[in-house]
Amino acid sequence: MSQTPPRIFTSREDLVAIEQRIVLLDDEARVRVTLDDGTVVRGTVSARPTLEIFRNSDGDEGHNARLRLDDLEHPDIPHYIWVGDVRDIEGIGTA
Repeated sequence: MSQTPPRIFTSREDLVAIEQRIVLLDDEARVRVTLDDGTVVRGTVSARPTLEIFRNSDGDEGHNARLRLDDLEHPDIPHYIWVGDVRDIEGIGTA
């Protein structure tokens, strides 16, 4: 898993948006996540992500959060998603 996010965020409005998404990602919640590129991933939240400080490849500092979703059909397969790339989160029940 890469620890360098494709994008980092510094504006207050972007950070508030990421924090609002994090609130929807309770431990062990089953969710359908849609990314900015239209990709849809369904899974169980391993643990609520946290907003963290990262540096991009240019050395600039900003924030993002890393979400681990365990695949619904194959729980041994994790999906790692940058919360800053999430467009929509839909709850589909609890584990």
